[in-house]
Amino acid sequence: MDLAERVSERERLRLAALHEYRLLDSPAGDELEAVVRVAATVARVPNASLNLIDENRQCQLTTVGFEGGDSERSDSMCAVRFETGRFTHIRDASTDPVFRDNPWVTGVLADVRFYASFPLVTPEGHALGSLCVFDGAPAELDEEQIERLKDLAQIILALFERRRQARINAELATLAEERQRWTDTLLETIDVAVVAADENGRLTLFNRAAREWHGMDDFPDRYQLFETDGCTPLAPERAPLPRALREGSVKDAEMIIKRPVGEPLHVSVSGRALPGPGGVPRGAVVAMNDVTSARAQQRAIEEARRELAAANADLRRSNADLSNFAGAVSHDLVSPLSAVGGYLELIGEEVEGRPKQWAESASRAVARMRDLIRALLGYAQAGSAPVRRVTADLADLFEQVSTDLRPAAEAAGARVETTGALPVVDGDPVLIRQLLQNLIGNAIKYRDPDRSCRVLVTAEHGPSGWTVAVADNGLGIPPEQRHRVFEMFTRLGTGTAGGHGIGLSTCWRIVERHGGDIRVDETPGGGTTVLFTLPDRVTSEEG
Repeated sequence: MDLAERVSERERLRLAALHEYRLLDSPAGDELEAVVRVAATVARVPNASLNLIDENRQCQLTTVGFEGGDSERSDSMCAVRFETGRFTHIRDASTDPVFRDNPWVTGVLADVRFYASFPLVTPEGHALGSLCVFDGAPAELDEEQIERLKDLAQIILALFERRRQARINAELATLAEERQRWTDTLLETIDVAVVAADENGRLTLFNRAAREWHGMDDFPDRYQLFETDGCTPLAPERAPLPRALREGSVKDAEMIIKRPVGEPLHVSVSGRALPGPGGVPRGAVVAMNDVTSARAQQRAIEEARRELAAANADLRRSNADLSNFAGAVSHDLVSPLSAVGGYLELIGEEVEGRPKQWAESASRAVARMRDLIRALLGYAQAGSAPVRRVTADLADLFEQVSTDLRPAAEAAGARVETTGALPVVDGDPVLIRQLLQNLIGNAIKYRDPDRSCRVLVTAEHGPSGWTVAVADNGLGIPPEQRHRVFEMFTRLGTGTAGGHGIGLSTCWRIVERHGGDIRVDETPGGGTTVLFTLPDRVTSEEG
């Protein structure tokens, strides 16, 4: 930093200090005027002034012996040396080479001869101006006069500082009042109860919420505190405010407030002691939040969880019972029906005419019943058997299903194929195979008799996982009936093929247990496309 920059920075700091006192263009006040009068008396001259020098001017704050005012800084005698901080004493300014051409000496502004200036320098070294005494005739000061005038300059600085401190204190008091009003307004507005006590535990503050919750205006002992069970009175030593005063702080303590009027409140309380000199608490303050609704909701959630756990246990028992029932049906119904069917075939071989027709009709009824029982067993097993999630290769499962359905496909003249590679998915291979077999079997069964049957299986990956489409060119499903096809025992009557309306319900259960979804759409050109999604990460509950 060169010299000019240093001077500029010094002047900037000096001006900042001068303006901080806020003296310019303000009344001097009785005390400063008295000091300037004393200065003139001590110097035994008729004229004295208190000069402040800012950027461009000399401001005579108060004067003795003449009417003061502002003048250009360049015309000021005090501005010549005041920044040096040194006392200036001149017997006759008209003979001094520094001052003889100054307008205060030449008669333009005055005819000063004797001149003495005492700079006003702050403890930080910033020159604000000077205490000046002068006369129209040459004169001198003795040592005693010089010392007393220096003392008066210090008194002036002290009065400057006192005025500044008084202003700052007034501003701080105003700010404190504003903050207190803001705090009081806030405390009276918020729905948080705030309570404070002094070091002896005497209550000193109850805001609006606290008064409403406790039902008190002048701190009468009208409220009751209880443990969170709502029945056990809260021991005095467990009350949050005394605890904060005694222990230093309390956090998230909960209790019940039973009010004179209104329902009890469940509150959460936090607070701390207010530190004083030597670490001795000056008091304590606590804030109480109403958590009545939150705790009621929490209890409701816990009760719902218990009910859900009980329902899950009942469901697991029901699934176990269903599995046992399926086993019983398989053994106790299917086996006897097979025997009945065999005997009917034997009877049909031994009789002729109408008895033979009756036996054949009965055999067909037995076959339908056996198919229905098998369909119901498949539906039950799809919903009750545990889901064994492993890596399932759809291409391999498709080949297995195609092999199983080849006789039916050849009999129907159907082509069952896929385009592109089928993916590996996360799922139960047994259930997914059952899903594909039901969908492809349905496509073959409900084919359009007027054209060659074609079934196409494809897969595409999306944000929710793999979407598998089983598309056929069969009879199709009317749009208004597509939402019904997954309901139990739904038969749309779109063709002559038989069925029990269980297959698509079984498909829905399998997909739902894998956490996916299934829907029916129309195949372009006619037919039905069933799309089901297998998520990458299954979020539904297993079992």
